[in-house]
Amino acid sequence: MKTALIAKIKESVTSVMPVTILVLIAYFTPFVSIEKEELVLFLVSTVFLVLGIALFNNGADLAMTPMGSRIGTGLMKSGRLGILLPVAFLMGLFITIAEPDLSVLANQVGNVINPRVLTVTIGIGVGSFLLLGVSKIVFNLDHTQILMLFYMFVFAFTALVFERGKNTLLPLCFDAGGVTTGPVTVPFIMALGVGISRSVGGRKAQENSFGLVALCSVGPILAMLVLSLFSQGSISYTIPDFSVSGSIPGFIAGIIIHTVKEVFLALALIVIFFLILQVTVLKMSRLRLIRIFAGIIYTFTGLVMFLSAVSVGYMSVGYKIGVELASTDKTAVIIFAFVLGMVTVLAEPAIHVLNNQVEEVTNGNVKKIHMMTALSFGVGISVGLSVLRAYFGFSLLYYLIPGYLLSLGLSFFVPRLYTAIAFDSGGVASGPLTSGFVLPMVIGACSVFKSENEILEFAFGIVAMVAMTPLIAIQLLGFRAIVAKKARDSMSMKRIFSSDDNIVVNFDWSDKGIG
Repeated sequence: MKTALIAKIKESVTSVMPVTILVLIAYFTPFVSIEKEELVLFLVSTVFLVLGIALFNNGADLAMTPMGSRIGTGLMKSGRLGILLPVAFLMGLFITIAEPDLSVLANQVGNVINPRVLTVTIGIGVGSFLLLGVSKIVFNLDHTQILMLFYMFVFAFTALVFERGKNTLLPLCFDAGGVTTGPVTVPFIMALGVGISRSVGGRKAQENSFGLVALCSVGPILAMLVLSLFSQGSISYTIPDFSVSGSIPGFIAGIIIHTVKEVFLALALIVIFFLILQVTVLKMSRLRLIRIFAGIIYTFTGLVMFLSAVSVGYMSVGYKIGVELASTDKTAVIIFAFVLGMVTVLAEPAIHVLNNQVEEVTNGNVKKIHMMTALSFGVGISVGLSVLRAYFGFSLLYYLIPGYLLSLGLSFFVPRLYTAIAFDSGGVASGPLTSGFVLPMVIGACSVFKSENEILEFAFGIVAMVAMTPLIAIQLLGFRAIVAKKARDSMSMKRIFSSDDNIVVNFDWSDKGIG
């Protein structure tokens, strides 16, 4: 266990270092004036961020992934489909309500919509579509067709929201789909899908292992669109206070206490539900339970450290960089946003969970390095385009409609496994660092370009962009694999039938008494 933790720490150092270097470069340039106290808080937070990611990833391996897999396998083997489907809905609801990633976004829009209403609405969306995803695996339904059907519903409701003049809320609606699949939710949901698909078996077992995260990203968008249709009155947005307020020790202590409460609620709901299933259905051995609870302690500690570090040292620095770069050079802030997006995705905890499971389930056919490269470029482009949109002030739909049409269109030409992985990657790429560092940076830039009331419409939507571009990037990876395979097959056939390859067969008839 100690060796595994050391390996996780090394991995997290490699992941976080690019973001740290990028901020340090900004500090030593004349474009950004970060105070020494802010830089010290950022660097200290980076140390805790590294430790938090390592502890979380280790905890996910020991607890969250085995729990999800065991629940899926246990309920399927027991043949209790009537229990499996309600469990899927309730787990989706409870995990989402307590998802720390969602709370980061909810706190930034608390003056627009009540945080509890926001989280419960999104939780119902996730629970409903997790139930749908489990049904898809059990009844062997087509994943691509389901996605297309419900994205048609998404854009139909989008048109209704736009027609009724509620388009200011559209970016927040689409952001909801990205923030729900955070560091607590992803390992559990993905492992649940793997456990159920392996129990069901069949030739589509590998393909069915993925897709639950993708479906759970659609549900919140639909739920928020419906909520937007029934919203009343004018919408007024106020920029939250990203600065370090009061004494630094008191500020840090307040954030840590708040984070401990949120993470404890998140894991307590999952643990209580797991214990109920353990007593009634699963009946796992004592040794496995001890291992899982050790993993939960790792997960709890890692998440508290990670989320506290983001809140203490990253949000204020991100906001200041956005404001000052946008005030100095508009081109510089777009370039910085692109590079920031590329390196930020490396530090998202759930990304590593996804990449490891993808490589394991595909038996190494989809390499972690290829996944990470595609995700990095995809997220970098999405963040750069988001700042560009904030500057020119056009609708988010100008990106989302052609982007989703392209990603859904590619699904007809690539293996369905790549499509399922791609749509899962979209939800995973938009984690707490996107909400806690990249979003404040874009809000800061948008505050220079636009008035405060326009920020909700033009700064938000970045989480949706981060969630969308990996859909295209990963499927292009699959498309490239198909083209490369066809090229290799074509070359092989040419070599076989080449005129230079003369095959001469000599018959010796002497043994047959001929000639």
